[in-house]
Amino acid sequence: MAARSLIRRLFAKKTDTLDASPIPAFFQKKAAQQGYTLSAGQTSAINALARETQRLLAGQPARSLYLHGPVGRGKSWLLDGFFQALPLPEKQRVHFHDFFARLHQGMFRHRQQSDALAVTLDELLAGCRVLCFDEFHVHDIGDAMLITRLFKALFERGVLVLVTSNYPPEGLLPNPLYHERFKPVIDLIAARMDVLEVSSPQDFRSLPQAQSTQRFTTGKYVWPGTANQREVLGLPAADCPAQPLAVGNRQLRCRREQGRSIAFTFNDLCEQLTAVMDYLLLCQDFDHWIIDGLPHLAECPIAVQQRFINLVDVLYDKDKHLILIGEQPLEHALHGQAIDLARTASRLGQLQQANPQAAPVS
Repeated sequence: MAARSLIRRLFAKKTDTLDASPIPAFFQKKAAQQGYTLSAGQTSAINALARETQRLLAGQPARSLYLHGPVGRGKSWLLDGFFQALPLPEKQRVHFHDFFARLHQGMFRHRQQSDALAVTLDELLAGCRVLCFDEFHVHDIGDAMLITRLFKALFERGVLVLVTSNYPPEGLLPNPLYHERFKPVIDLIAARMDVLEVSSPQDFRSLPQAQSTQRFTTGKYVWPGTANQREVLGLPAADCPAQPLAVGNRQLRCRREQGRSIAFTFNDLCEQLTAVMDYLLLCQDFDHWIIDGLPHLAECPIAVQQRFINLVDVLYDKDKHLILIGEQPLEHALHGQAIDLARTASRLGQLQQANPQAAPVS
């Protein structure tokens, strides 16, 4: 009887310790510091994150989570907070573009191996128990097939995967030509992950306090890019000649290179056959970016729009300072057919506006 009582007391002590999850307290403090009121969707996600954290700390199998919702509703904020608060060293926070670029590189490097994916994951995720996978989206059938294999491998390894996306699982790879072929991944997500919607009437990126913590948000959108504006802001002339720029094993072109600063035209980066890996390599060498000549995106092919979306994603995730120059107001330029433009508009909307009607921007 005494032994059973002792066991009950020990078990209760362990349970009490686990119930004091670091996750809810972390988010409550973080929200208070930043002046946020947590939405119902965020609160639900935090409860789920706390539950799975308890299971992890108790050595029990934890269920992966898929957080989706409109842009600017705090999904990445939740992912980053969870990553910071989780008291485990065996964790990684990765971005869709960066991770897949490294995955493709590794599989190419190990292409002679019988299972290049497994060898590459051994390299990328050595000892990893928790993988936080931000900005998950799929538009390419080749990536879709690889994602099928990737998710199966992650679940087989017992890795807890936290995914954020602008789309519910059934909204991934919306192209009707390929969507049915992606159905196995959608079914796998439904079977192995809890799918939670993070929604709110407020775009949190539009709040003043959200714009004070990132270098990206100190950048500018300049229009219409007059000679006077360029002179005042120290920007290249509109007819600045191109110069060669070595990027990895490729040769691109830029308009100005000085220290950690680089200037391109929209044509240099988005109308040429550039790729995400080019942008990632450039981010290693340059912190201050100028992109000149943003057109009306609706007049550009979808492939050009998608390159611009990918470029902004990389610059935002790497927190680079950006000056973007266009001939028209930003909201007019960003009309287009690519489905991810809402995310791009939300991010670029955080830039300071430098236009003929605005007060001078230093």
